[in-house]
Amino acid sequence: MIEVDNLSRFYGDFLAVDSVNFKIEKGEVVGLLGHNGAGKTTIMKMLTGYLEPSSGHINIDGLSIGSDTGLIQKKIGYLPENCPVWPEMTVIDYLEYQALLHKLNTSSIPKLISQAINKTALQEKATASIQTLSRGYRQRVGVAQALLHMPDIIILDEPTNGLDPTQIHHMRDLIKELAETSTIIVSTHVLQEVQAVCERVLIMRSGKLVTDSKISHLQASSRLLLTIENTNINVVDELKKINSVGNVEKKLDDNSIQVFQIETSEDLAPTIVESLVGLGIKIRGVNPERRDLETVFSEVSLETNDE
Repeated sequence: MIEVDNLSRFYGDFLAVDSVNFKIEKGEVVGLLGHNGAGKTTIMKMLTGYLEPSSGHINIDGLSIGSDTGLIQKKIGYLPENCPVWPEMTVIDYLEYQALLHKLNTSSIPKLISQAINKTALQEKATASIQTLSRGYRQRVGVAQALLHMPDIIILDEPTNGLDPTQIHHMRDLIKELAETSTIIVSTHVLQEVQAVCERVLIMRSGKLVTDSKISHLQASSRLLLTIENTNINVVDELKKINSVGNVEKKLDDNSIQVFQIETSEDLAPTIVESLVGLGIKIRGVNPERRDLETVFSEVSLETNDE
């Protein structure tokens, strides 16, 4: 559906996006994460044809950004972080204007506007002037215009920005509903939102794509936390003698217990216990280390600081 090949973008001498590659299949819901300045918005602008790449290629549904930009834009619904709206217009007038810009069939416009208003829960504000709306309602108007023409691809930049908890829950449900018929890309600083609605995450760092993975794979543990009673035995050396044990790091050493982080699979826990008990070491616990998206994102940030 979406293929990005060796994509780069300069702003003058500044390299904002550096040789990025990824593919997104039809129907996927993908989160695009990264600190401010990581290159997320630049990538979204290039995907939507609003910004030309300095190098590389973007192919969408067999079409290429550049030669087929106009055709691609018809397939995309886009919510920028600060969605431009005309404050003097009513919600309905604004959506009708957007429908005309998309060159939609005139006879279908009322139905499409009604569907967009219902999906974004804007019924009570449909005839209100946009300038009278709260930030949260304006955000919903932006989402409504993004899905108005029933696009194959919907790109949402900070879709929950300004929404209250009830509205955020509604937005999550809406994204899940839209994913039944569209490919979704969500960019947000709120990790819980990606965790709640996305099945895959792309993490940007300083213009580079550093993580591309299913969220379920990121959360799968490849570490064990071993807690033992204090001992004079060199536990690190003993653990490294066991096949399939990777890096071992002592995380805690006090008067009563020692805690070690072991790079290995959960399946190896019985072997580790058997080996240490054979040395007379008393085991308090062996548990898989559970990771969430926040943990992964923090690890990426730490790598940034180490560079």
